[in-house]
Amino acid sequence: MKLINEFKAFAMRGNVIDMAVGIVIGGAFGKIVSSFVADVIMPPIGLLVGGVNFSDLQLTIKEGIPAQLDAAGNVVSELIPAVTINYGNFIQVVVDFLIIAFAIFMVIKAMNSVKKKEEAKPAAPPAPSKEEVLLTEIRDLLKNK
Repeated sequence: MKLINEFKAFAMRGNVIDMAVGIVIGGAFGKIVSSFVADVIMPPIGLLVGGVNFSDLQLTIKEGIPAQLDAAGNVVSELIPAVTINYGNFIQVVVDFLIIAFAIFMVIKAMNSVKKKEEAKPAAPPAPSKEEVLLTEIRDLLKNK
């Protein structure tokens, strides 16, 4: 029972809930950026490099063997797919990462600039205490004599 209570206290702390919300929002943000990259950024880049779709780029190590059929149309041997290195998909993932990293960098930079502006505002000096006001009046009276 003690373990369950400790876990409940841990799970209900603000940091854990904030982290969970951040992970959910981050996942949604990742999908948005991935769609932006795949649907908006990559088509013009593909057009610039001659209509190449990066995800189609691959290096074939071993050719595949098509399925073999006998005269009656029965499958004698199954299709053996080609062995490929899909470097185009890797390029796509790297481009996605760079755009996501840049977007996060810009968000953090904007947040830091707002934070600096708030810190840059000088705080109003605190109002003098009654003793300070009284001492200042005494000092001014002594100066006038």
